[in-house]
Amino acid sequence: MNQQILMNFSAAPTEDDISVIANEQLGNLPDELNEFYEDLTIKIEEIPDETTESDLELEDPFDLLALYKAGKELAPGVEKKAANDDDVLVLYRRPILDAWCESGLDLTQMIREAMIEEIGNHFDFSEDEIEEMSARHYQGML
Repeated sequence: MNQQILMNFSAAPTEDDISVIANEQLGNLPDELNEFYEDLTIKIEEIPDETTESDLELEDPFDLLALYKAGKELAPGVEKKAANDDDVLVLYRRPILDAWCESGLDLTQMIREAMIEEIGNHFDFSEDEIEEMSARHYQGML
């Protein structure tokens, strides 16, 4: 029997709510991505900071839902000498909530798709491969 958790929010989901969903979905991502995120840490932030906004040349910080940061990078393209930190997937709460409200998708699905897209982009999967992985509803998702 497939169990689903229904979340009803009377207030906007908090960073903790997003973290719980994202960490649960980490185990439900497509098999193709599993080998790429063994030591992945999920971090929730409100919106991209000014440095990230500038580095990625974002026109609007609400355009970025997630960002994969390799543990050995201080900033995109700038590596540390010691590569002992875990990779981090940063999920941006406010942009995710805005996209969720605009799309009408289930919040869990929205977060899962943002995670697949960012991990897939970081590891050079094609847009078609990412779209196909996002469209799949298996491994406990639905």
